[in-house]
Amino acid sequence: MEPSPGKLHKLFDENFLEYTSYVIRERAIPAIEDGLKPVQRRILQTLFNMEDGRYHKVANLVGETMKLHPHGDQSIFAALVNLANKGYLIDRQGNFGNIFTGDQASAARYIECRLSPLAKEVLFNKDLTEFVDSYDGRMKEPVTLPAKIPLLLLQGAEGIAVGMATKIMPHNFCELLEAQKSILRGEEFTIYPDFPQYGFVDVSNYEDGNGKIRCRARIEEKNDKTITIKEIPYTTTTQSLIESVEKAAKAGKIKIISISDYTAEHVEIEVKLARGIHASDTIKALYAFTDCEVPISPNLTLINGNHPETVSVSDVLRYNTEKLVVDLTRELEIDLGRLKDKLHARMLEQIFIEERLYKNIEEKTTYKDIIETVDVSLLPYSEELIRPVALEDIERLLEIKIKRISRFDIEKQQKEIRAINKDIKVIEKSLKDMIGYTVSYLDDLLTKYGPSFPRKTELHEFTEVSVRKAAFSNLTVCYDRETGFLGHQIKTEHEEGEPEPINCSEYDRLFLLYASGIYKIIPVTEKLFVGHDIEWIGKVSKNLIFNLVYRDGKENLVYVKRFKMPSFIMEKEYTLFPAHKRSKILLFILGKDKYARVNLMPSARARTNVVDIDFEEYLIKGAAAKGKRVSNRLVRRVYETTEKMQAEKKKNHVLPGIIPDTTPTDTSETSLPDEFQKNKIENSNEEE
Repeated sequence: MEPSPGKLHKLFDENFLEYTSYVIRERAIPAIEDGLKPVQRRILQTLFNMEDGRYHKVANLVGETMKLHPHGDQSIFAALVNLANKGYLIDRQGNFGNIFTGDQASAARYIECRLSPLAKEVLFNKDLTEFVDSYDGRMKEPVTLPAKIPLLLLQGAEGIAVGMATKIMPHNFCELLEAQKSILRGEEFTIYPDFPQYGFVDVSNYEDGNGKIRCRARIEEKNDKTITIKEIPYTTTTQSLIESVEKAAKAGKIKIISISDYTAEHVEIEVKLARGIHASDTIKALYAFTDCEVPISPNLTLINGNHPETVSVSDVLRYNTEKLVVDLTRELEIDLGRLKDKLHARMLEQIFIEERLYKNIEEKTTYKDIIETVDVSLLPYSEELIRPVALEDIERLLEIKIKRISRFDIEKQQKEIRAINKDIKVIEKSLKDMIGYTVSYLDDLLTKYGPSFPRKTELHEFTEVSVRKAAFSNLTVCYDRETGFLGHQIKTEHEEGEPEPINCSEYDRLFLLYASGIYKIIPVTEKLFVGHDIEWIGKVSKNLIFNLVYRDGKENLVYVKRFKMPSFIMEKEYTLFPAHKRSKILLFILGKDKYARVNLMPSARARTNVVDIDFEEYLIKGAAAKGKRVSNRLVRRVYETTEKMQAEKKKNHVLPGIIPDTTPTDTSETSLPDEFQKNKIENSNEEE
C-alpha cells in the first residue's frame, strides 16, 4: 500500500529536521564550551588516548579516530591537517602543507603528530569530562572537553550547515588571556582578530565579531620597477593572490611585465612593472583590483548547549572566563578531597601501627569479628581523624603487610602528613580567592606559552582606495561629429575646434554638454549615438569649475554663470538654461582665473562697445542658476582672453568693464542669428 501524500510530506519534514539538527550540532558548528567541532574533539581525544610521548603516524591516528567518528577517513584527515596548521594543539612532524602557498599535505602514511604541551595542560581532565557512548556503543567519547583557554576565539572556525553558517575570526593567544584577566578584575577590554598569514587588518567595523573587516597584504616598493608582496591577507594563498593579479593584468587594470613566487618559509611574491608605470600607483591598483585587499564578514554562530546562537566575541570570552573559574574550582575541590582522603589514610595507618591495634585481632577467627575489633579499637582516636572510619578504611588497614609494619618509619610518616597538611592549606586558601587564583593560573600560561604566540597581523585603519582613481586610463574615447557616435571603439582624426579624445578608464563617467545647454552623464561606452551638436566632452570630477556665457533666446540677452560639477542621475538629461530654439552657448571654459571679452553691437551713444569678463568676480552657484546679465545691448561676439589683456585695461585707468573697442569687426566666431539682425534697429531706437 502506497503512503498518502500527507504522510509522505510529514515523513520528509521529520527526516529533514533530524538531518538539519544533526548537521548543525554534530558536524558544522563548533561548541561554545571548548570551541571544537565533533571531528576535532574526537581527533584530540584519540590523541590523548594514544599519548605516550612519541609521534604517531597520522594514518594510524585516522584509523583510531574512526572508532569515534562515523564519517570516513578523508574528513578526519582534512580536519586533522587544518587543526595541526593552526599551531596550538598538535605538534607536527613532516609535510602538513603550507598555509601561505595552499600546498596540500603529504599522504597520511608519511607524516606524524602528537599532542602539544599546551593541549595536554589545558584540554584534558577525566574528572571534569562527561562521556557518552560512541556511535557504535563500543567506546566512550567526550561531550565536550574541559578547555581552560578560549579555543573558539583562539583558533577561529568556519562551517556551513543547513540554513546557517559560521565564520569566526582567530585571535591572539596572549591578548585573549589578558582580556580574561581584565574580565576577572572587572575592567574594560577590547579584542581584535590576529591571522596566521600576517598582513594588515582594519577592524574599525568589527562590531565585536559580527561586523566587517578588511585585510590587506604587506606590499613593499623594492625599486621604481619592482614591488614585493611580503605578507598576504587572511583567506588567501599566494596561488590565489597571483591568479587575481594575473586576471587584473589581463583586464588591463594593472600593467606588469611578470609576477614570480619565491615563497618558502616566508611569503615573497615579486612583481615587475611595465615601462612608464610607477610603483606607488600599482600598489593602489593592487589593493583596488586584486586579492591584495579582501573584505570579510564575520558571523559568530555557535552551539550553546543544544541550540545554535549568534553572539559577540565579548559574550564568548565572558562565558569562557566564567567556565574557567568553575572548572578550576571543581579541580581544586577534587584535589582537596583526595588530599583529605590521603591524610585520613596516613593517620589511620599511623595509629594502627604505632598503637599496635593489629594485636587485638590475633585471637579473632572470623572476618566479621576482625572488622568489629578494629572498628572498636579506633573509636578512642576518632577526634584525631579527618572523618569517621568506613569499612573501606578498615579493609585497607588489614591489607598492610607484616613486612611494612616491622619497617614502619614514624618520622617519615610524620613528614608525609605535614606535607599533605601544607598542600591542603594552600588549596583551601586558593578556594577562598578564586579570582586571584584564576588570574595567577592565566599568568602562568602566559609566562610559559605567551612568547611562542606573538601578534602576527598589524592593526591598521585603511583609507579606502577608490577604484576609479586607481584604474589605469587605458581607453581613448573619441567623438565623430559627422556620424554623431561616441566611444572608445570610434576611430577618427581630431580636428581643431572639435572635442579632444579623452583618455579614461572603464570606471570613469563622461560629461556631455550640448550647444543647446542640455547636459547628461553617461558611463564609458564602446559606441553610442549622442548627436551632432556636442559642445564639450569631459570626465566627471568634483573639482571641475564651469565658466559659461550663454544667450537666452527668449530675452535676446547674454548671461554669465559659474558652477561646479552638479549632482546627477546617470543618463538623465538636464538643462543649464531655459530651452529655446535661439538659446545657445557662446563660450564655455573650465577652471579658475579665466577671462573673456564680449563685443557688443555698436551704438552711437555708448562710451564703449566692449565688456571684459573676469570670471573670478562671479559667485559659484548651482548649475540651474540663471547667472548675471552681461549687458542690455545685443552681443556680436564672445571669446576667451588672457590675463595680459586685463592688465592692460588696468594700466589705461579705464573704469572696470569699459575699454576702447580695439577688436576686429569679424563676427565669424559667434555671429548673431537672423532674427536678432532684424530687430537690431528697433533695439537701438529703444536705447535712444
